[in-house]
Amino acid sequence: MTQPTDQPDANHPAPAAPTGRASLYSARDRDNMRWFWRTYLRKKSPWLIVVLGMIAIQGLVYQQFLSMTENGLRVIFDSGTLRELALICTVVFFLFAVRGLMSYLVPRVTIWISNEAIFQMRRDLISHLMALDLAYFERTKSGEIIQRMVTQTQLLGVFVGQATANALRDGITVIIVSGYLIYKNPILFGSAVVVLPFVIWVMNFVSNRVKTTQGQAETALADYMNGIEETVNGMRTVKISNQEEVEAARLMTGTRSIRDLMNRVQFTQALVMPSIDLSSAVVFVLVIGGGGWMVLSPSFDVDGAGIITFLLGMVMVFDPARLLALFFGTLQSHLVLLDRIRGLFDERANITDAPDAVADFDTAADITLKDVQFSYSADQPLFDGLNMTFQGGKVSAIVGSTGSGKTTILSLLSRLYDVKGGQITIGDQPIEQLKLRSLRGAFSVVAQDIVIFNNSIWENIRYVNPEASDEQIWQAAEDAEIADLIRRRGNAPVGPKGAQLSGGQKQRIAIARAFLRDAPILLLDEATSALDQATEERIKTALARLTKGKTTIVVAHRLSSISDADRIFVLESGQLVEQGCHSELLANNRLYAQLYTAQKQGYDGR
Repeated sequence: MTQPTDQPDANHPAPAAPTGRASLYSARDRDNMRWFWRTYLRKKSPWLIVVLGMIAIQGLVYQQFLSMTENGLRVIFDSGTLRELALICTVVFFLFAVRGLMSYLVPRVTIWISNEAIFQMRRDLISHLMALDLAYFERTKSGEIIQRMVTQTQLLGVFVGQATANALRDGITVIIVSGYLIYKNPILFGSAVVVLPFVIWVMNFVSNRVKTTQGQAETALADYMNGIEETVNGMRTVKISNQEEVEAARLMTGTRSIRDLMNRVQFTQALVMPSIDLSSAVVFVLVIGGGGWMVLSPSFDVDGAGIITFLLGMVMVFDPARLLALFFGTLQSHLVLLDRIRGLFDERANITDAPDAVADFDTAADITLKDVQFSYSADQPLFDGLNMTFQGGKVSAIVGSTGSGKTTILSLLSRLYDVKGGQITIGDQPIEQLKLRSLRGAFSVVAQDIVIFNNSIWENIRYVNPEASDEQIWQAAEDAEIADLIRRRGNAPVGPKGAQLSGGQKQRIAIARAFLRDAPILLLDEATSALDQATEERIKTALARLTKGKTTIVVAHRLSSISDADRIFVLESGQLVEQGCHSELLANNRLYAQLYTAQKQGYDGR
């Protein structure tokens, strides 16, 4: 079967390097933030208002601290009393006790809100993924999906729950304390903010660089995770082929790429702090020099206590301002994460229920392919006007060389893919007019690519029918000749992807599943390809019971296994070149007869 090649995500291309000065937030960024707010945060608005109130209290504590500090200095410098000083110290301690309580409650609430939002996002991602077409999973690297579902959502949750709350606290502190300083000395404060344009320029420069590099780093990380998964899954081949050094070198290439990209991100972000520190130095020089001149000049009503308090206030402004600037630098990298996550939601399933789709249809009727056209890509056509009829209640077989389209037909019947032209019907009912759940529920499938979970054999069989009784599961296991293995292994897991099982044991699990599901239409895709001839002979009787009275379509490479099929279809390069029963096809002495003779000689020569 021809598989589609990996292609870039059309809905979500990799970010390009900016060609000029970009705005701090693109239209896509703003739309993503609105989407995240509407979908996951707005319902928590009452709690967010409570958080905002607690953060405001933290800012007010600093403002009151400045006021009490100024009063305390005057008590010290002027003729104050110890009682007044003790009262001021008590109030200051109480203020900071309140701020400490708020510092505990704010993260508790915001972490709960963010974890709930990420939980709901992952829940929605899971539901959305399950609804996507098979084609999406065949063109998308599994490492990229895992990265979005696990790493990126978690990083986003931590950022929203902790970094954003801290940034709000810092922002409100800057506003409240700045307002108090403006009230106390607007001239001195005005001279101190001359560095603000420089800070804004640095933030804009850093943001543009971070956003571009972070996008490249996320792509490299997805490739790296996919490479690790491929290496781990193929470790048997790696070991047998003596390719450990090659795989290590391949992974190290990805490791170096991620290191270099993350260095670029973090080196760029590192520009923020020294820039703010330099700005702070300019401000403090202006405050000390300008404030000192005001104290010395008789034209201003400013004393030493006022200047010391103002200087302390500027420290309180610039320390959270530094953190706030760092937040806006890291915000750009998290906007990239948000964009990647939302990009997964932007994927749309093309195979869905039609508006007038029905659930009921005659599962025993003939299945007909009429003038079917299909291709995985425009430059690789597979079927062009294919016509076939699988008789209801009979056994039909499809044979042909690799890549002739055998397995693709099964995928089209179950609408894992939709035809590009022509029509597939069950009876008189086009399958696109049937509800997907009903259509696929009519099939039992024994495929060559068997999915085995790291659980017991018993649970792997029960997977297709969780409501089945123990007696039904045992009967399916007996029919598939795997009951003895269950008794020996008990509840022992079979390893990731069934690593502890042989190919034949995996296929017998798949056959047991088909017995347990007991659907009216049976699809056998190389169902006995991993079985030795002795085992195949033992379960032929079971397979005969399984197929009795059902519409059965068998894809087989071993022609001896389908010699008793009611009808055999022979494909070559997507074309139907022969059809008939076994004896008729042998008598025709064409492609089928040649394949059968070649295989028979191969088995006899062993």
